[in-house]
Amino acid sequence: MSEAFIEIDEAYVDGILPRRQPEADKNAFGRVLCVCGSAGYTGAAYFAAQGAVRMGSGVVTLATPERAWPVLAVKLNEPVVRPMPCDADGMLSREALPVLTALAVRADAVLIGCGLGRSDAVTEIVYGLLQCANSPVVLDADGINALSVHKDVLRQTAQPVVLTPHAAEFVRLSGIQKPKTEELAAFAQDNRCILLYKGHHTRIFSPGGTMYRNHSGNPGMAKGGSGDVLAGMLVSLCGQGISPVQAACAAAWLHGRAGDLAANRLSEYGMTPGDMLRYLPELLKRYNTREW
Repeated sequence: MSEAFIEIDEAYVDGILPRRQPEADKNAFGRVLCVCGSAGYTGAAYFAAQGAVRMGSGVVTLATPERAWPVLAVKLNEPVVRPMPCDADGMLSREALPVLTALAVRADAVLIGCGLGRSDAVTEIVYGLLQCANSPVVLDADGINALSVHKDVLRQTAQPVVLTPHAAEFVRLSGIQKPKTEELAAFAQDNRCILLYKGHHTRIFSPGGTMYRNHSGNPGMAKGGSGDVLAGMLVSLCGQGISPVQAACAAAWLHGRAGDLAANRLSEYGMTPGDMLRYLPELLKRYNTREW
């Protein structure tokens, strides 16, 4: 296979992100659902929800286990934080699925996985939400891990699914160590999904065979929480009506550039995922309706 990548840069992202219409209200910018978090892993849910808020979603709902809810309800002002039934370990229980299903069918895009943990109930919830969703689904972290036994569920979904694995998660999902470009492309095509393979020069593979490569970002982003920010940004763009492939490209570039701003001002050593959230809006000023 010839490695014919479309290179993602600022000009490419400019062609994806629209300017906002002056008469629009919050419903014009998407209602997204983030199914994230567990007891002890509230940070992942926080970063995902705030990534969606900072990327411009009209309404962000975070559904999280009730044992994680008190922490997240205090930390998060903009998202709607909904407590869900959980087990003794603080992870989502099977009883949460009907409530989550009702939320998912009304969402414009759904994110599943950041900080969920691993259990049989979590796996059932991931499968259940994939089968009922009426809109694009982003699977990150433990959402991806839940597919490791039955990834054939990807071929059964009616809606686009975006997977955002790093190298270790992709090994668990596919069994492929150090995958070559053609193997990543084949995975996306065989499983009819969009694959955003995180790493140095993040690559994105569409089910139709088109490949994209991102060059923004730096080693300072290799910190826990960074991928959760990206997942939140990605689901936000999907919820705003941008096609999942283009949403993946724009989110990857903006995420990396926010990391570059943070590194330039604070250092690769000292920057945090929270700093990336802080600098993302600076990048988005170019898409304002007009100068203020």
